[in-house]
Amino acid sequence: MIRISLRSGAIAAALLLTVGAADAQNFRKVAPERLPYYWTLTNTSVDADVPNTGKNLNQPGCTATTFMIGSNGLPQNVVAAKTVPEGDLAQVGVSIVKNFRYGPSGVNRNGDPVLTYYVAGYNLPDDPAQKAKILKQCELPGYQTT
Repeated sequence: MIRISLRSGAIAAALLLTVGAADAQNFRKVAPERLPYYWTLTNTSVDADVPNTGKNLNQPGCTATTFMIGSNGLPQNVVAAKTVPEGDLAQVGVSIVKNFRYGPSGVNRNGDPVLTYYVAGYNLPDDPAQKAKILKQCELPGYQTT
């Protein structure tokens, strides 16, 4: 029987958490427009959970949803980072991303995990300039664009 004191166990747990946090910081942050060089979206459509009632459901807007694509091609740590205008559509962006499936591509044949984000637009106008102006509000800084 192996006995480990509570103190030793706590120290070991703290070290594992520190190493895990350090590893998480080393993942490549890839801008959405560069993602096809690392991962290819394999599904052709996804279902989204859309609320029946809520705040700003009929307004033009967007949600930026951050996530990590794991080595298995599945989204992990999915979070609605920004919604414009603020309202109840953030959960739609999260539900969309959770249904994405990816396969490695380009420079990422090993399937290394990457951090990225997806911008979902809602009730967007037909005019391309107006649409681009709305979606630009949900761009997130700090993601590799080259």
